[in-house]
Amino acid sequence: MALASDSQGPASSAAPTRCFHCGLDVPDGACYPVAFEGREEPTCCPGCQAVAGAIIERGLGAYYHHRDAPPAESGSPLIPEELRELELFDHPGVQQQFVASAGDGGNRREAALMLEGITCAACVWLNERHVQALPGVESFRVNYSTHRAQVVWDPERIALSDILKAIRDIGYHAHPYDPGTREQAIARERGLALRRIAVAALGMMQVMMLAVALWLGAEDTEHEDLLQFMRWVAAALTTPVVLYSAIPFYQSAWRDLRHWQLGMDVPVSLAIIVTYLASLYAVILGTGEHVYFESVVMFVFFLLTSRYLELIARQRASHAIDRLDRLVPAIANREGADGQVEAVPVGELVPGDRVRVRPGETIPMDGVVCTGESTVNRALLTGEPEPHPARPGDAVTGGTVNVDGPLMIEVRRVGAETTLAAIQRLLDRAQTEKPRMARIAEAGTGWFVGTVLVLTALAGLVWYAWIDPARALWVMVAMLVATCPCALALATPVALTATTGALSRLGLLVTRGSALETMPRVDLVCLDKTGTLTIGMPRLVARTDLRAAPAGSDWLHWAAALEAHSEHPVARALVEPAGTPALTASEIRNIPGQGLQGRIGTHRVAIGGASMLPSGGAPSPQPPADHPLATPVWLIVDDQPVARFWLADTPRPEARHVIQDLRARGLEVVLLTGDRPEAARAFAAQMDISAAEGGMSPEDKLAYVRARQAEGRVVLMAGEGINDAPVLAGADVSLAMGGGTQLAQTQADLVLLSDRLEHLPQALDQARHTRRVIRQNIAWAIGYNVVALPVAASGLLTPWLAALGMSLSSLLVVGNALRLRPARGVEERPSESRSEALARGRPSGAPPV
Repeated sequence: MALASDSQGPASSAAPTRCFHCGLDVPDGACYPVAFEGREEPTCCPGCQAVAGAIIERGLGAYYHHRDAPPAESGSPLIPEELRELELFDHPGVQQQFVASAGDGGNRREAALMLEGITCAACVWLNERHVQALPGVESFRVNYSTHRAQVVWDPERIALSDILKAIRDIGYHAHPYDPGTREQAIARERGLALRRIAVAALGMMQVMMLAVALWLGAEDTEHEDLLQFMRWVAAALTTPVVLYSAIPFYQSAWRDLRHWQLGMDVPVSLAIIVTYLASLYAVILGTGEHVYFESVVMFVFFLLTSRYLELIARQRASHAIDRLDRLVPAIANREGADGQVEAVPVGELVPGDRVRVRPGETIPMDGVVCTGESTVNRALLTGEPEPHPARPGDAVTGGTVNVDGPLMIEVRRVGAETTLAAIQRLLDRAQTEKPRMARIAEAGTGWFVGTVLVLTALAGLVWYAWIDPARALWVMVAMLVATCPCALALATPVALTATTGALSRLGLLVTRGSALETMPRVDLVCLDKTGTLTIGMPRLVARTDLRAAPAGSDWLHWAAALEAHSEHPVARALVEPAGTPALTASEIRNIPGQGLQGRIGTHRVAIGGASMLPSGGAPSPQPPADHPLATPVWLIVDDQPVARFWLADTPRPEARHVIQDLRARGLEVVLLTGDRPEAARAFAAQMDISAAEGGMSPEDKLAYVRARQAEGRVVLMAGEGINDAPVLAGADVSLAMGGGTQLAQTQADLVLLSDRLEHLPQALDQARHTRRVIRQNIAWAIGYNVVALPVAASGLLTPWLAALGMSLSSLLVVGNALRLRPARGVEERPSESRSEALARGRPSGAPPV
């Protein structure tokens, strides 16, 4: 079928079918129609179908009538410029791969964007302030180190394309974050930076040779014509450096000035332009004095080189985080309806598809194993070195590696809904949420630049009026160059990026950057028991029937019918021994921290702790002799207790050692649990915990933490269950176990994906080290400027020497921050996580409790 166009008629039947959008031949068997003006038009692939549909839905179908040229045979995309850059990103099919729900149960959406054109902290501040002022934008945060932005917006009030347009209006370019696009952007940025450095380096070498000759021959009046010719040559060699290599400084300065802001590139640009024009003016007049072309080229070269090294350092610092983006492969082997396997892009997978994953391949999405048995290596995701078993019915996560045998996996979640995408969003949130020191540094940059400009003008006036008018201009240039606040702007973000990457290598995900600032001040650690200090997989160790069960029934089946509706670890301990469900419960109601209520047939049924009993309590029964720390769970039918189930858990092998490490660091450790008070005290004694609070509801835990905070304590809370979510949200710093519930993880500042509790003391040490490094960086940046400003004002610094000092100051700050990266080859002390215990089919290590 021919393309729809005013000038085109139907194609002959012999002509090949052409794609309505791009004009290429439609492959045999391809069926991707698009509705246009009351008829169906063919397209060659899902991409053309989605783009054409978006164009037509946006009322831009006239494009297909009025485009200037016939469809390109090369297959280059034929999209109107304004739609290609903006409108297409509003299409639901396009947003599926990078937009997700904000996770609060509302209609808000969240996406990761890549910003191009960011050169300094002032750029970050300008973008955040401009976009957050848009109606409908809930939050917009930019990570200076990675140039990634996290935006949350209300789609009913503003479209994503409007946000992208607002960013473009202030001189920056934003597009949805994509690992491949990011790599291309990084390569493009590096290539352009190297070209600018090369031009500056060549100019510097040539101008410096001429400058040496001019310095040595300054008193030679016999060859003045030759000296003047050499000055003109120096001017010609400097011009490409000023007009090409220094362009990034001008662009950044102009963006700041257009929006009445003072960024760090404003004094830099002033210094370059003033020095160049003043030197050129001196050459034109033929005075032979005050020609500083060598200062211009050296300043540009030093600054470009330092920023390039800074770019490399930022990319290295964020490497541990960016590696998550490269875990998912681009191609998946999908099984068709006829049983044939075909290679398709991962973006084309939808829930319900079946994907074959061979040994050694990476699982491309979240799903459930249909057939096959193997083991899955999750080291890059959680830090766990041991493979995890994967059998039919087991859930697997995209980004992990199939080790042993082939697996057939049914797709459950794709794109922005996968576990890996959720982890990346938490990382983005951590990277873009700024601690107080970072916010102060960014907000102070503009004031600092303004103060420097005022002091520079005053110093120039003093030199011109009372000291030496001929040197006034060069003193001002040296002050502008020496006091550029680059080091101050870099002091915090590079350190935070480096330490976040170091912690992620341990399987510890920092979800809020502000946590790294609070953690060094923690003096009280509150720990939940089940799933935190224990493996989190209670087992049924004994039971007592208080009344006879109905004929042909078993109270365990009644308990399992209720617990089948819960995600709590206790539920699995009762559901698995019951086997195939024999009963069905309805009208389920979850009472946080207590248990479940519902109906089985005509009976009212409840299950949970002693607080679920009709009396609101119960005499404390004696646990089994062989399991003295077991916890009772009561089954209540029609307001009468009918059975008691005793559950026991297994302490994590490393728990006691971790608690000793925490106490050795001067921290008070407290156990907060819903278990019986006497069981809580016995467990605390076994774990060497000095204080324990048992029988606590979620409200009790939160009240306890609030009371300790009122005493001036800084509290870290670690938990894993739904009932821990309130206290996690209320603590100064919160840690959720990786095997815990999703609600607990969304409320936490840290998520321990590896489930290795010994990483908690390491995280506290890393946070303290980070605070020291940030303080060192800020002290150095401020100290350098405090010293450099009066030295430059006194006339002791030449412009090129000031440029060298400023560049070295920035590199020193970056290098100091990179000390936070983990040393290679450091092996961690092995310990058993919950998944490792499950992989062996039973808890092990310490005895059940």
